[in-house]
Amino acid sequence: MNKIIILFIMVISCCISAQVGINTTSPDQSSLLDINSTSKGVLLPRISNISSISTPATGLIIFDTTKKCISQNIGTSLIPDWVCLSPYVNKFFYMPSVVFDTTAPTTGQTKDLYTLYKNQFSNIQSNARSTSAPATIPFFPDTTDLHYYVTGYDANVFQINSISDTGVLNYDVLSNATSASFINIVFVVK
Repeated sequence: MNKIIILFIMVISCCISAQVGINTTSPDQSSLLDINSTSKGVLLPRISNISSISTPATGLIIFDTTKKCISQNIGTSLIPDWVCLSPYVNKFFYMPSVVFDTTAPTTGQTKDLYTLYKNQFSNIQSNARSTSAPATIPFFPDTTDLHYYVTGYDANVFQINSISDTGVLNYDVLSNATSASFINIVFVVK
């Protein structure tokens, strides 16, 4: 008899779908968890080293304290791909000003775009800033946080050979630049 009762309870419990409501007695039918408040929020786990999360589930959401954004793993647990969900994080930006020596034709030149960007943002020697501005500008802490592009350039002056995944640009100088010469470098946030 006890075995029948236990079996009956197990069958019934498998068929019941439960919803959890916090501060509500009637959770929304489309939710598994419904949290109701007019004065408090949900505090996500705050993690500075997301690579320390072992096999993160697809869809896992955390607050990335390094990038200062809510991040979600859109990859798999074996190959995570973390993206910032915050709409306030720029999806792309232009490379800060950098000098290219074009005084003589040369081949196989390199510029470490990521290091130049990081040094300009982390070692501020600003001539001017607003009074409430911090001394440093936040920057993406790892070369693999960004994709690197050359979106346009003066083909009479430069030949772009390649850009590595870590932001090293390989180029040739074909001739001396003029006052109208240019190169546009764009970083895209992964």
